[in-house]
Amino acid sequence: MSEQGMNEQLNIIVDTATRIFADAVDKAMLDGAELGRFPASLWQSMVATGFHMVGSEDSGTGLEELYALLDVAGRHGAPLPLAEHLFANAWAGAWTGSSDGVSSIGIWQGDVIEGVAWGRAAGRVLGVRPDSRDCVVVESVQVLAQDHNMAGEPRDRVSVPAASRRLVLPVDPWPLLALARAMQTAGALRTVLESALGYAGDREQFGRTLSKFQAIQHSLAVQAAEVAAARRSVWAAVDAVATPTSRAEIAVAKIRTGEAASVVGEAAHQVHGAIGYTYEHRLHHFTRRIWAWRDEYGNEFDWQRELGATIATGGADAVWTFVAGR
Repeated sequence: MSEQGMNEQLNIIVDTATRIFADAVDKAMLDGAELGRFPASLWQSMVATGFHMVGSEDSGTGLEELYALLDVAGRHGAPLPLAEHLFANAWAGAWTGSSDGVSSIGIWQGDVIEGVAWGRAAGRVLGVRPDSRDCVVVESVQVLAQDHNMAGEPRDRVSVPAASRRLVLPVDPWPLLALARAMQTAGALRTVLESALGYAGDREQFGRTLSKFQAIQHSLAVQAAEVAAARRSVWAAVDAVATPTSRAEIAVAKIRTGEAASVVGEAAHQVHGAIGYTYEHRLHHFTRRIWAWRDEYGNEFDWQRELGATIATGGADAVWTFVAGR
């Protein structure tokens, strides 16, 4: 496909996904997901548009479209195991069994898979490891325990039957999943910033809007810079996938989005004041997501250690080449 054709296809996916998520994902759906209600109607919209197959073999789409879809999903806080499902399809083929074709992924540890996104709603679960391409495929899902992350998103424990299929994946899954969380974080960061900008522009104090106060202006400028840097880092990592610097670029993206999540989440709540801390306001659905996602598939400190080790291995003379060559 030509570059022009690829850009057109990418724009169609982004525009269509934006409309679907904007229409469907409201506070009621986000609240319900925290209570363990799988958003079946939203999932059926994904299936109806074919978005559940983005990035899969023979779909006519690749990683660029996959990550662009995750960016939109993160921007709306879509309560689906979308990243896990898309990569499960890409690595193990489309799932046509029960549970409306939902697949998910978790961390394989012995006879269990931990942290499975929406394991309770999945018909198939892949277990991956941080340091290996080895993968286990569970197609008769038994949830041993239901849990959730800071954002209230289901993260369940699934058993691994002895007869489960084993695979050696063609790619290292851990960095690609880490980049998926970084991309979702970058999308949600954009929404947090927009919320802060909107509130500061509307809310009046002492006869003028909050956006007229110098301290608020400074806070919003810092937030905007953090969001811009985070978003630039994730798209640089997408561009670098399948190149020799891929893992290092993904490390940078995970580090940068994690740092931005800390700064922007706190600052946005300060701008909103007391109302931003109430459950009735929607801000917390996004700030809790960026705080939860920064820790999934390795937090910024895990990736800082790896990036530091990579740079140190090259020696002092290679540091400038590494930095400038990016």
